[in-house]
Amino acid sequence: MNVSEFNYELPEELIAQVPIQKRDESRLMVLNRKEKTIEHKTFKDILDYLKPGDVLVRNNTKVIPARLYGKKDTGANVEFLLLNRIEGDIWESIVRPGNKLHVGTKVIFGDGLLQAEILDTMPGGTRKVQFSYDGIFNEILDKIGLMPLPPYIHETLKEKDRYQTVYAKYEGSAAAPTAGLHFTDELLKELSKKGVEIANVTLHVGIGTFRPVKEETVEEHEMHFEHFYIKKEDADIINKAKKEGRRVIAVGTTSCRVLESIASEEGYVEEQERDTNIFIYPGYKFKCIDGLITNFHLPESTLIMLVSALAGKDYVMSAYNEAVKERYRFFSFGDAMFIQ
Repeated sequence: MNVSEFNYELPEELIAQVPIQKRDESRLMVLNRKEKTIEHKTFKDILDYLKPGDVLVRNNTKVIPARLYGKKDTGANVEFLLLNRIEGDIWESIVRPGNKLHVGTKVIFGDGLLQAEILDTMPGGTRKVQFSYDGIFNEILDKIGLMPLPPYIHETLKEKDRYQTVYAKYEGSAAAPTAGLHFTDELLKELSKKGVEIANVTLHVGIGTFRPVKEETVEEHEMHFEHFYIKKEDADIINKAKKEGRRVIAVGTTSCRVLESIASEEGYVEEQERDTNIFIYPGYKFKCIDGLITNFHLPESTLIMLVSALAGKDYVMSAYNEAVKERYRFFSFGDAMFIQ
């Protein structure tokens, strides 16, 4: 299957640069897989489409302000992007300019609040970096770090919490699970009142989520690894729903990938913690999820392939073309789609 089959024409002005003022007033495109219909709604209308007994599975990871600007001892400016904690205060980081940051180089951030030393070069050109500081690392990051916004967003984010879901809990992501950005506390309360249940997974989103597919054919692409865990109480909620024939709906592709990584053939899941590099594309048989809330994804990306696996490539691509025609907002701060 050619990667080019997942391409579509997107005018640049439809790439949302800032979040909408009220999270749940973004637009919502509703796809009904059985009827092959497309409806245009507002996100808070999701209340009308979710039924009592449905289980929403959301990713409660929290984005860390992982972009740091500092200076070498020569005074030269440098930029670090923290990818993942290796152990203690040693992190894997993307560094720029890479050719100037050799092993042993020392860097100062935030007028000395944080210091770093390059320990090693890792596969792919990232660096192993040792940080030193006085105080609590995450509090220092909150003071001096910036949210690591995707490369297609060129505006500065005025409020850090707008690139964070209202239920974000466990720090570790380099990017937000953006389907969850549309939910407000009020909307979640309304859903709970209606009898919709919530289960959580935690998958720390890596920067690999923005890496383009470079191969010509889908099957040749190798997915990056991301770390996740699911607790017993959440697995129990999901399993009870599966047993009783109720719908399990993933909030976002990250939640979907966790569930499909661990589900048995019957769709049951169990408590566990590990990495996944599951790659879902057309031809994949879903075991656990019955529906998906997601944003509009980049052309030729692994995420549009996942959505196409669930709803059918031709149907999804025609929905995307309609979204362009109807001038939906695309990508991380854009509008949403509900596939049922």
